[in-house]
Amino acid sequence: MERIINSELLDYLHQRGLISKCQYEFLSKDSTSTNLLDSVYDWTVALNNKLTTDIIYIYIDFQKAFDSVSNQKLLAKLQGYGISGNLFEWLKAFLSNRTQVVNIFGCYSNAISIISGVPQGSVLRPTLFVIY
Repeated sequence: MERIINSELLDYLHQRGLISKCQYEFLSKDSTSTNLLDSVYDWTVALNNKLTTDIIYIYIDFQKAFDSVSNQKLLAKLQGYGISGNLFEWLKAFLSNRTQVVNIFGCYSNAISIISGVPQGSVLRPTLFVIY
């Protein structure tokens, strides 16, 4: 079900120009390698045209970024993009009432509510992150 929703959501966002096709590592059929190839091409063109070119390497911890997504802000953004009705309610339920428990050698912590972050391992995780 997640795959179907993800596909339809991406189609909706692309058709309305609400998501950039330059989100290489987060959209299907593209990767960070595609991003690197495009960047190298752009740099080469700029250098060949004797344009000043600054290349800055930044390390980004995407795991922390995914976990910092505010569910309330994400839901507001989805509504702002025109996502409503059953799809919005499904996404709201998908992001709500989640808990986490820590297990260390068979000893479990108390469950605590999760109010931010998109579910790890979810097909929708990259798409929801890009929307956020």
